[in-house]
Amino acid sequence: MSAAQPAPAVPPIHEVYAIRYASVQRRAVDNFLSRGDVHDGPMPLDFYCWLVRGAGRAVLVDTGFSACSARARGRAFSLQPEAALARLGLAREDIGDIVLTHLHYDHAGNVEAYPRAQVHLQDAEMRYATGRYMCFEAMRHFFSADDVQAVVRRLYAGRVRFHDGDSQLAPGLELYRIGGHTPGLQVVRVHTARGWIVLASDALHYYRNYTDHNPFPAIFHVGDMLEGYARIRSLADSDAHIVPGHDPLVAERYPRADAGDGIYRLDMPPS
Repeated sequence: MSAAQPAPAVPPIHEVYAIRYASVQRRAVDNFLSRGDVHDGPMPLDFYCWLVRGAGRAVLVDTGFSACSARARGRAFSLQPEAALARLGLAREDIGDIVLTHLHYDHAGNVEAYPRAQVHLQDAEMRYATGRYMCFEAMRHFFSADDVQAVVRRLYAGRVRFHDGDSQLAPGLELYRIGGHTPGLQVVRVHTARGWIVLASDALHYYRNYTDHNPFPAIFHVGDMLEGYARIRSLADSDAHIVPGHDPLVAERYPRADAGDGIYRLDMPPS
């Protein structure tokens, strides 16, 4: 008789916070690749970054846009990410890891603000942001050269870890390359008290992109983005465990982390 196999280890429980740091007004028809069945009207877009905390780690998923990008693109902060971290009892030096889901300006600014953090990035994303496709203005429009340079400087300081596809950052904290929106876009899977959630970032801008199978129109590869929806669903415990990257409904469905506005608990069930 073979010896009994040990029970699999239960991953650590993490707290997960969405930080809404800005918003912009948009029309609904501008948020979907196929416009035929979309009724026009206002459909705002929120800007988020995310904090994952647990097992002795504080991990920032994306860093928002920089003040320079905000001025250049006519954006306004409603909440500085660093101020949100302070409300959660964290200083910039407490962030040990930064996961950059991709290098677009609204996800990869302010890296230099976190001096102790190691940056996690997909190989394919760095190749994209520093390669031949940036010869085309339509492609580089979504990037800030200053932000990319900041990541390169962090690389030369020995504080960038590259990932080639899927990997485990720590028990209960996993990275998965999805692509689509950019070649190296990665999502973050986190084990929480309510199960496994997926921070989809720009693999999924709005809930409706997923439910209608109608992507946001800023796309590098349409097929990868559409196939990514099924991959994301396989990683999450349910549809209610999928968190899109820019939907104002996130702030409506999830409870506030404190008495103020702009920080929401994703490890608690949505309403």
